[in-house]
Amino acid sequence: MLSIVRSQSSKVSYQTLFIFHYSLFTKTMSTVITNIDQLDPVNGIYTYADYLMWKIKDRVEILKGKIFQMGAPSLTHQAVSMNFSRLLSNYFYKTPCKLFAAPFDVRLAKKGEKDNEVYTVVQPDLCVVCDADKLDERGCWGAPDLIIEILSPGNSKKELKIKYELYQEAGVREYWLAHPQDEYVIINVLENNQYRALPPFVDKEVTSVIFPDLSLQTEDIFRL
Repeated sequence: MLSIVRSQSSKVSYQTLFIFHYSLFTKTMSTVITNIDQLDPVNGIYTYADYLMWKIKDRVEILKGKIFQMGAPSLTHQAVSMNFSRLLSNYFYKTPCKLFAAPFDVRLAKKGEKDNEVYTVVQPDLCVVCDADKLDERGCWGAPDLIIEILSPGNSKKELKIKYELYQEAGVREYWLAHPQDEYVIINVLENNQYRALPPFVDKEVTSVIFPDLSLQTEDIFRL
């Protein structure tokens, strides 16, 4: 009789435990993330799978699992971005390479990784992808050939350092940094898996290394 009571008691305990965990799971799943304040920027580790579930109006990036909020671009930033878009569109229009401008998700992941295994999602100001197999309806999977970032006062040193390391590690062949305030461009070229920085392009023609016949004038890039 005692063993039967114990058996029934254990059964009730397991049922209670199951109901508790199931309730906790469904509550978590039903929580819709609509504000960045609902996330933990210090201790939280997030993936592309999490990113897809969020309904946040602000633009965000995930760098090595950490969330970074992107501020609204300034007038100067937008003008420079539009200049780049116009100039580069003319060059890449009849080539296999495709030009994309933010917002455009780039998942810096290894081939075969699932959404919940991808810890970096960036939105470069502009990027060029020459391998069509890297493109899908959600953006780019893997490293673009060229990334251009336009610096703003809101860019933190930590963010810039992490992106530099990420782009280098992922194999982005060329990484441009445009400085609107001082009107110059720095080009980082990937050589033997390491970036080599070219001297700053100031008041002169900016020429790509991986696209040798691509040249832009700084006055055209920074024209307001």
